[in-house]
Amino acid sequence: MTAIDMNSVMTKSDTVSGTNLFSKISSWLLTTSHHRIGRLMVSVSLLWTVAVVVVGVVLGVERISSSTDLIDPGSTTQLFSIFRVGLIFGSVAPMTLGIALAIVPMQIGSQVLAFARGAAFGAYLWFFGMIIVGVSYIGNGGPGGGDPQMVDLFILGLGLVIAGLLVVSASIATTILTSRRAGMTLIDAPIFVWSSLVTSISLILTLPVMAGALIYVAVDHSYERSTFGATDGINAWIGWALTSPQIFLLAVSTLGVLAQIVGTMVRGRQPLRGGLLIGIGVMSTALIGTVTQSFYSLQLNGNLSDVAKSLLPFLLFNALPMLGVLIVLGLCLLAMKNEKAKPSASFVLAFFGVGMVLTGMLGNVLLRINDLKLSNTVFEEAVLVYVGYGVVLSSLGAIAYFGPRIWGRKMPTMPVIGLGLIGVLGVVFAALPYYIAGFTDQPAGSISGQLGDNSQIWNSVATAGQTIFLVFVVAFVGLVIKSSRSGEIADEAIFETVQANS
Repeated sequence: MTAIDMNSVMTKSDTVSGTNLFSKISSWLLTTSHHRIGRLMVSVSLLWTVAVVVVGVVLGVERISSSTDLIDPGSTTQLFSIFRVGLIFGSVAPMTLGIALAIVPMQIGSQVLAFARGAAFGAYLWFFGMIIVGVSYIGNGGPGGGDPQMVDLFILGLGLVIAGLLVVSASIATTILTSRRAGMTLIDAPIFVWSSLVTSISLILTLPVMAGALIYVAVDHSYERSTFGATDGINAWIGWALTSPQIFLLAVSTLGVLAQIVGTMVRGRQPLRGGLLIGIGVMSTALIGTVTQSFYSLQLNGNLSDVAKSLLPFLLFNALPMLGVLIVLGLCLLAMKNEKAKPSASFVLAFFGVGMVLTGMLGNVLLRINDLKLSNTVFEEAVLVYVGYGVVLSSLGAIAYFGPRIWGRKMPTMPVIGLGLIGVLGVVFAALPYYIAGFTDQPAGSISGQLGDNSQIWNSVATAGQTIFLVFVVAFVGLVIKSSRSGEIADEAIFETVQANS
């Protein structure tokens, strides 16, 4: 059996669905095809990725010099909010869910997607919700916005986004739990399926918490505008969903992608499958900090008993999820060493994507040490960039690996590897300088970078990194489009299913 679903390969009837524009649009609006819904979410999320990185470039240029006048200083809060909201809810979350929609049913041998119309409805809720969010920002809305009606519109749009992602997550989780082929137990499911299940359930448990906070903020903003801080208070109430540990839950899929690719590279003989499941489970403990909205820090000053009291919750909420990444990464490297596997193009993207996520999680550990005084500095922004862009890298690696199973054509190896290394360089340059600048007390959410002799250097390097990453994303999307249309025909033999072992 091969992992290619021949029904999902684009055929003539797929590309010419009707003789007019109306029939083509209706075929997409009314579709119940999991690969179509998944492709829609991935395609739009890539557009949001480009928009978010462009905002990152603009903010970086503003920080280089105070004489730069690209944006109105009064819109600084909104632009930083666009970057965070766009990266999490416009790019990372829908991209991971979209890939799961397209691939998971094929991996578990299901011909249908559970609640297929619901999944399509959720995808369109998310799509139009993000349009509303974007329009609200343009109309001077969003956190810190000056137009109350546009702020209300932002809250409405974000609510639709959350609802859409919840419906899609429920569809993925239900499909995995109830629609596996005869004879496949849950424990036998491919490791990518497991990571998708954990991600979906994590979102189902955490996003309603954010929805509740939005309801409180919406009611307050529509009436008194005092209890929850009006427009400026929105970030305070939903900010936990745009930072660690919530963003770690969206990175769980990176472990599944890497382990799946390695399993294929070593011909399905990946050791210690149970260890991989443990690693994914340990990383999902970030859920505890999210649903409680608690951030436990380590206090080193004081007597030994006070330090000990803060150490246990600090490790539980911050270090334990990082241990899960280390477990999976170590097992994957061990499997490659034992089998002497040659890294593939998709492996390069997935491996460095996990590496960037791990670097961000390590930064989060340092961020939560009170004595370092890194909170409210650009160090926080660097953590988000490392994790968010790391997930994007891994997701593009998943597209390079799973893509031929959908459109039947391979992506060229060397261009993918070359672009992947460019993307890694962009992430490092975009985030590492802010790790350094955080120790010089450069504030987060501010375009003022004149806080030291080297602040201009760090801001310039970070801006260059954002620009490099922008070039990488645009070039990779172009390569995907070209490969899907005119790439080398995929050899079905190389896609032999390794579901029971990988």
